[in-house]
Formats: sequence, C-alpha cells, structure tokens
Amino acid sequence: MKGYWMPVLHSHLPFVKHPEYDYFLEEHWLFEAITETYIPLLMNLKKLEEENIYFRLTTSITPPLAEMLNDEYLRNQYEKYLQKMIQLTEKEINRTKNDPVFNKLAHFYNKRINDIHDFYNGFLNKNVLNGYKYFKNKGYLEIITCGATHGFLPLLSVNESAVETQIRVAVETHEKHFGEKPKGIWLPECAYYKDLDKILAKYGIEFFFLDSHGIIFGKPAPKYGVFAPVYTPEGVSAFGRDPDSSKQVWSSKEGYPGDPNYRDFYRDIGFDLDFEYIKPYISPDGVRVYTGIKYYKITGDVDLADKQPYDPDIARGKAEEHAKHFHWARDKQIEHLSKLMDRKPVVVSPYDAELFGHWWFEGVDFLYFLFKEIDKHKQIKPITPPEYLNEYPTNQVVEPSPSSWGDKGYFEVWLNPGNDWIYKHLHYMADVMEDFSKKYRDETDSVKIRTLNQMERELLLAQSSDWAFLMTTETAKEYATKRTKEHIYNFLKLKDMIEKNDIDNGFLDWLEYKNGIFDNIDFKKFALED
Repeated sequence: MKGYWMPVLHSHLPFVKHPEYDYFLEEHWLFEAITETYIPLLMNLKKLEEENIYFRLTTSITPPLAEMLNDEYLRNQYEKYLQKMIQLTEKEINRTKNDPVFNKLAHFYNKRINDIHDFYNGFLNKNVLNGYKYFKNKGYLEIITCGATHGFLPLLSVNESAVETQIRVAVETHEKHFGEKPKGIWLPECAYYKDLDKILAKYGIEFFFLDSHGIIFGKPAPKYGVFAPVYTPEGVSAFGRDPDSSKQVWSSKEGYPGDPNYRDFYRDIGFDLDFEYIKPYISPDGVRVYTGIKYYKITGDVDLADKQPYDPDIARGKAEEHAKHFHWARDKQIEHLSKLMDRKPVVVSPYDAELFGHWWFEGVDFLYFLFKEIDKHKQIKPITPPEYLNEYPTNQVVEPSPSSWGDKGYFEVWLNPGNDWIYKHLHYMADVMEDFSKKYRDETDSVKIRTLNQMERELLLAQSSDWAFLMTTETAKEYATKRTKEHIYNFLKLKDMIEKNDIDNGFLDWLEYKNGIFDNIDFKKFALED
C-alpha cells in the first residue's frame, strides 16, 4: 500500500421552505438533490457494505441541509414529489409503448424511482439523515459541518461575533442531529482568512479543507505541498485540494462528465413534451422545469435537438471504465509522491456532492466502481482526516493564505458590483444583534426572547453565501435578491417590534414556522463575553 486517497463531498443547499405555497420551484432544489444524489449515494454505500468492500468517505452535511432533511413539512412534500414522479414514469411507459428505445428508458426511470421510494421508506425510514448516521456509526463515513448558513466568513469578519455565531450554531446543530460535536468543518466556499483558526479551535474543530493555493502560498512554504496536512498556528489541521484529481472529475471539457455516452443534463421531458401532457408535473403557473427524466446522451458538441438517445448500460460501463482510469492515475501519482516523502502521501479530492448524480448522472456509480477498484488492487487506501492525523500526528506549522475555491481563487465571486450592496445591511444587522444580545441578556419575557431569537435566525439566513453567489452567476438572481431583502425586512421589523415593545404575535408565529431553522438558537450567546 503506497498511500492514501481522501474523497470529500460537500453536501449543501440553502434553506428553502415555503409552506405558503402548495408548490414552490426552489424547494425542488432539495427534492432533486435527494433523488439524484443523496439517496443514490447512500444506496451504493449500502451495496458496498453488503459486498464487503472497504471504503471511507468524508462528507459535509451543512446545517441548513440537515435542518431541511429533518423538517417534517419538507419530508411530507418530498413524499408527494416521489409519488408524482412514480405517476409520471408510469405515464411515460404507456406513452412510449410503441418505441422500444424510449420505452426501455421509461421502464429504467420507473424502476429507478420506485427503488428510491422503497429505500427512502424502508432503510431510511423517511429521513435521509438516518442513512448518513448509519454509515457514520459504522465508521465508514466522517460527517463534518459547515458555517451555520454557509456565510462567507471573510466578508462577515468585520464583526467577530458574526463569524463566531456561524461556527458555534453549526457545531450545536451538528450535535443535535448527529449526537456528537463535529471534528471537522467545510469552510463555506473553502474561504479562509488570517486568524480564523482561532475561532475554529475555540469550538473544537480539528481540521478543515482549503483550495490548493491556500496551502501552497502559506508561510512558510509547505514541505509536502498539498499531499500532507499542515497545522495552523492554533493547531488546527488544514488539508489542501489536489488539482489533478479535481480536474479529472470536475471539468465537463477535460474530465469524465463530458463523455458523449453520459446522460445529457439539459434535454428533459419537462421541456420536450406537449404542454397539456406535462402540465401536472411542472410549475402550476405553467413554467416548464426539469423533471429529472432525460432520454438523451451528451452525444457531443451538437444542438439539443440533435442529441442521440441515452443508453444506461453503455453509460454505466463508461463509469466503470473511468473509475479504473482514475484509480490508475492516482496509483501512479501516489507511487511517484511516495518516493519523495518520508510518509505515505494523501491525495485530497473535494467535490460538491451534487456533482455526483445530479449534474453527472453516472457519478454515483463512478464512486461505487472506484471503491471496488481500490479494494481489488489494495495499492492505495481511502482514508478520513482523523484516521490520517491519527497515523501522522506530527505536521508542519503553516499560516495558510487567504483564499477560496471560487473563480480566480479569492473573494471576487461574493463581493463585486452585482452583490456588494448586501454587506452594509449584513454588517449593520450583526452590530444590532450584538448590541441586543448584551442589552437584553437578562430578558425573561418569553415572547420578547422568541422575537430576539427570530431576529438572529433572519440575520443568519440573510448571511448565506448562496445569495451573493447566485447574484453573480445570475442563475437565480431574482430569487436570491428577493430572499436577501426578505430576511433584511424581517429582521428590521422584528427590531422595531422590540424597540416599541409592541410584538405582532401573528407575524412572529409565521416567521417561526416558515424560517424556523435552528430551534435551539439562543440570541444571548451572540455577543462575545467581555
């Protein structure tokens, strides 16, 4: 055995809950991720366990995602979503009965969605978190946290209480859902700034991940580059991303996901089929959306209309072929590195979890085949951060460089002329929250305490880096802007109610239900003790 491979998945979605509507498009971000990524991944992990294949995986479950997966309303909505998908696949079997190619695909999707439904209702007992907890308790899975609402910490750091609250609430929420404090954290957007490690250490965080340049440009230069962790001045371990293994999987141009045999993401029956036929399965206002039923393969650099039919068997074969190639490349890479190091190297491969299954449909099977290939040859070994640190507890001390894994590597994605207006509000709200935390620390009135706690929830929700990101990419700019303004408005209205001692109970009740993330929040902890 020459060295280690450390796969890391970042599982995150912004908190989206809209009980005021029977159907809400952005809630489908969650339902798609569950159906296409989280459940298929857990199903394959179960298969690996049953086949006695050795595997290790590190995954973040961010606090907003954990809260949504555990939310009774959203779980009920997901059950309705599954039932509707089963109905649609049954209709598709009937519609395509005279076309053997598309009928085979309709049967493929019908079986797939029924298997997911059975796994969800059976092994998972209608809660996806149960699957993650199962593999964590078995020792196969290291679950780490993130910022409370994925706040971009460097840009919140003008108020230290704001950053501490993102970390503290994350740790508390992780413990609530998983029964223990997290050992590690996925820093939101992998964004690091000087002295952040002091806050991480304060809350018991032992390790985190950075993009390559966050380690490489550290001071002093790291002796082993990104192929061994370093300790920050506060003794927290930082693992750096390996660029080679990232590009092989991430890049749609150079990487595996661009193979012409894989399923095309954009050609979907939600856009292809007759409006009246597909109407019950798209947005009630008539806006066409992705259903997840896609009958075409990437084909090549051709127009959507020229895509060729998808063949799941050929695509699955390609996933196995690519898994073997990835293993071969890591084997050669680690063999080379092992000759240059006085310890076994570790190749860290972090990805967004939704890449596997959602964006790259066959990606979950790729991981399954890859673990099998690694287990077969036993030249490299999957490992989690605590396992590696247990084997190599002595590491170089390096001050990491401020960085992120966003475009161009720093903070520009989250601070630019398209979204810079949000920060004067976020900083003002944090200052108010800090002031109120001190001012009302001895408050005993239960309604006022609820109001102040809801103020903190609205602040945290406004801080989500997702909104600034979506404004930059313009993929859901209108919704991101609306959500940011909505949380600012809610915060200021609650503030006004406190200052006037005039609580609107109906408004408070509604916000606690709609934006009821973090039911154990305590506004009195927001301000740091003097």
